[in-house]
Amino acid sequence: ENPCMSSKKYIGSKKRVKIHPHTVTAKYATQPGDEGYDDAPSFEDFGSFLEETSDRKNLTETKKWPLTLFGGVRGAKGSGKGVGEQLASFGEASVSASRLTWVGLLGAALAHGCLIVLTRLASERFSLGPLFLLMVRSIVQLGSLAVPLHRGENPFGPDGYRIRLLCYGLAYSLSLCCAYSSLSFVSSGDGTTTWRLATTALSAILAFLLLEERLGLADGITIAAGLCGLGLVLLPTADESNSDSLTDPVVFWRGAFGWSLSALAGLWMALALVGYRSLKERVGVGTALFTVSWTGCLLAPASLILLQEGWSWPVSAPAWGLVLGLVACSVAAFLGMMHALTRLHPALVSASQSLEIPVALLLHLAVLPLAPTAPEVVGNVMVILSVGWLVAMKLLPSRGAGRRPREEYEEILDSPIK
Repeated sequence: ENPCMSSKKYIGSKKRVKIHPHTVTAKYATQPGDEGYDDAPSFEDFGSFLEETSDRKNLTETKKWPLTLFGGVRGAKGSGKGVGEQLASFGEASVSASRLTWVGLLGAALAHGCLIVLTRLASERFSLGPLFLLMVRSIVQLGSLAVPLHRGENPFGPDGYRIRLLCYGLAYSLSLCCAYSSLSFVSSGDGTTTWRLATTALSAILAFLLLEERLGLADGITIAAGLCGLGLVLLPTADESNSDSLTDPVVFWRGAFGWSLSALAGLWMALALVGYRSLKERVGVGTALFTVSWTGCLLAPASLILLQEGWSWPVSAPAWGLVLGLVACSVAAFLGMMHALTRLHPALVSASQSLEIPVALLLHLAVLPLAPTAPEVVGNVMVILSVGWLVAMKLLPSRGAGRRPREEYEEILDSPIK
């Protein structure tokens, strides 16, 4: 008797399960020999299945149970491998893919940090407005149209998903417009930090409300520590506290408007991340980049006209080189984030990008030596430690040590894969 079927019997039917990389489907066949899905233990039978298989010892002793699998496990009839060996090999492949994902995410955070510094340099040295830079990068990124066309995909999305893809592109572009507009009212450091803090917090909430994706306890604590670090970075310095912003109503409301734009940018970006997370099976990263580009070409000029920001084209080779470097960093950051969204929770993706704040601080210190304040130092250290601990939790093999099969089973049930 197949041990996969021994824990539960059904009269006149045989339960057959197919575990796909993203879904788990079960059907009942009236004939034992029907062609159908490969026999595999259902989630309901998983505990008794582990008790009855001889491979349980290998599963628990080798500590190779795939706790963070982004796909399922197929059990093949007639294969010579035991269940433990199959799970171990699949787990190794998943860990390798996870490492590439996190390397891409950290690279995206580095690109975001460079993007902050380049935007500030373009504004201070070449008088190039942030919204103008956003419009230029959107125009250049229209070349991403070649990717979906090369793959034979509709650049505006598949049938039935075009409205959702359009909403994603509008949300992403609105977030960028609000964030870049806020730089005209608050400093680039404060605006970017507020944007990242709001994006991380709201993406965790919206992913739970809209996608029913929950964060684990350890992930939640780590993200909360990173948010506290960002809050410390935002603490005003002594000079800012003694400035005339508290007495001058114009200065006060101008700053308040800038902070509000940064928070609004975080809301739009959280919606965009959650939106792409729901479209990851249907929309490729190239199509997403093209969508963000053409919607940005519409919204960035509108924001320019609304805020009456001056037009100033680059007139020198260094200025154009800086603009092209800015475009390259933005594309690299976008690709790293969107690829990670196909495998990770939106809040984890946004939290990892908090590393852009200390990266930008270090790069800015290299260009313009200026001693940071104590809260800034402590906050940036907290951000670095939180992101480092988050990556370590996801990749270190000792993460699953000492866990019982029942705990592993409950983690699978709680995951969004099913």
